[in-house]
Amino acid sequence: MNKHFQKRLGVSFLLAGILAGFAACDSPSAPVIKGELKKWHTITLAFSGPDTRELAADNPFLDYRLDVTFTNGDQTFVVPGFYAADGNAAETGADAGAVWMTRFTPNRIGEWYYSVSFLKGNNVAVLDDLDIAQSAGFADGITGLFTVAESDKSGIDNRAKGRLNYVGEPYLKYEENQKYLIKVGVDAPENLLAYEDFDATPNVFGLRKNWQPHEKDFAEDAQPFLWQGVKGKNLLGAIRYLASEELNVFSFLTFNVDGDDRNILPHLLKVPNEDYERYANDKKHKNAWDSLFHQTRFDVSKLEQWERIFEYAETQGMFLHFKTHETETDHLMDNGVFGVQGKLYYRELIARFGHHLALNWNLGEENNQPIEEVIKAANYVRKLDPYQHHLVIHTFPNADDRYGALIGDQSPLTGASLQLSDSEFWDVHPRVLKWREKSMETGKPWALAVDEPGKANTALLPDDEDPEHNLARQNALWGTLMAGGYGVEWYFGYKSPHSDLTCQDFRSRDAFWDQNRHARQFFEGFLPYWEMEPTDHLTSDTVSYCLSKEHEIYAILLPQGLQTTEVDLGDSGRSFSVRWYDPRQGGDLQSGSIDKVVSKGLTAIGLPPKEEEADWVVLITNL
Repeated sequence: MNKHFQKRLGVSFLLAGILAGFAACDSPSAPVIKGELKKWHTITLAFSGPDTRELAADNPFLDYRLDVTFTNGDQTFVVPGFYAADGNAAETGADAGAVWMTRFTPNRIGEWYYSVSFLKGNNVAVLDDLDIAQSAGFADGITGLFTVAESDKSGIDNRAKGRLNYVGEPYLKYEENQKYLIKVGVDAPENLLAYEDFDATPNVFGLRKNWQPHEKDFAEDAQPFLWQGVKGKNLLGAIRYLASEELNVFSFLTFNVDGDDRNILPHLLKVPNEDYERYANDKKHKNAWDSLFHQTRFDVSKLEQWERIFEYAETQGMFLHFKTHETETDHLMDNGVFGVQGKLYYRELIARFGHHLALNWNLGEENNQPIEEVIKAANYVRKLDPYQHHLVIHTFPNADDRYGALIGDQSPLTGASLQLSDSEFWDVHPRVLKWREKSMETGKPWALAVDEPGKANTALLPDDEDPEHNLARQNALWGTLMAGGYGVEWYFGYKSPHSDLTCQDFRSRDAFWDQNRHARQFFEGFLPYWEMEPTDHLTSDTVSYCLSKEHEIYAILLPQGLQTTEVDLGDSGRSFSVRWYDPRQGGDLQSGSIDKVVSKGLTAIGLPPKEEEADWVVLITNL
């Protein structure tokens, strides 16, 4: 904590708290507090500040800085705030107003004290040394408190589970229910936010979406998250559909200027949408960022509409995968050297969306920046993010050795978002094993997810083209989980229907989502997977996958055609039950040709209940 915040805490809490009894809460500068005052719920503090606008001479995004320090006992969060125009911009489309906001999600019940810092100065939003800044007046220096009660949420709602944290292990863990995450869901379309209902979203290459196929999936519980009447309905329906399939993650780019889509623009354009579209529709043009954008100004109403989508996703148990850059954009801000534009971009994302409970910040898709620039960005995000969310990066399949310069104490990254390239997904399992082992050797195990498996032109085909999805299921889905990866997100390829850019109907892979659900149910229902290790060497064959807590429980994936194997259960003489799980159809555990074995070295496990040539999962448990 820098000296400015230390000073605020000391003076504000001691003087205002002890001498004035927090009377500032009743002052004209006190914020309007919105939201349910409950643990894990978003609490918004809305402040009156200077009456300004997005394009004001004194840049409200860069030349003002709102930070609110929240304290409960020994727990302190310094949460960045943001300019909110009229405070209701999702509905009004406003670009002007005098409202500034901070969003906070408390992790404890009881009294929370807050102290406000509101500063003004050239580039103050991204300064490291705040001692040279001046007070902006208004709410600066005020203090107050509010009381937080227990949450009343249950089921899949993230507020019933708490914040999802990296805890120095290969799996992320929910803070409230202390359960670990197995994620399965969609990495595509990457242009999910190129949606016609968001304000000022252009239609370059005709790729803007209406998400009309998911209109029928809209549910009444999403009604409060609509804006301007019925806007947002179809995308909210798409998220509801994913949740109904028991998928729990979706990803999205938040900036794709000059990329494959070019329609996701958090910043303000200098020109009308039509002029931008004419320019960007020419694929030869690669200079839109320098010529057509206000590089330190944001579209407040659009970002507030994004927030409506993310808010609903929270209620549906979704993990939000923020892909903050792609290879076409990671060199644009500050000409590739991490500076004012990049810092402000991440500050805006963290201030507006960092309060969500389950997310990761991905610093770049197919990132190939100099490692020193990656580390600068990672250090900045880690310092600014009050909740220390999972922090990852993604790079090209043949460039994954870049991770070697980032594991351990070399960077604050806590994992990787892995991309693979084999058309039959054979590279997935060994790649996860590679980085699990290498990161564990540093003493800081990475939490690894495979977020783009398969060959780029095809990857995960629609059900119409691959109705069984045998290779994707066996080699990528189970290949990841049996290697100790915590999840998979599916890339749709760029040549097939419903592609990475054109998909508007997640039902295009409906049959495969069932197989994802079966894998998740097996891991969550039958395994203490967070205590287990990849142990492929324990089986007598060379193609099965084995995950075990030795001498207690073993899970073995037998690929198609293997039928059976032997497994080294040690020589303790203990008895083990043998049950079989169908990864194609799910359901209950089944009995095969052998119900029970005794651990005496290599032990035969028998044959599956039926369909001996198909893939099966064997569960061997100490009795």
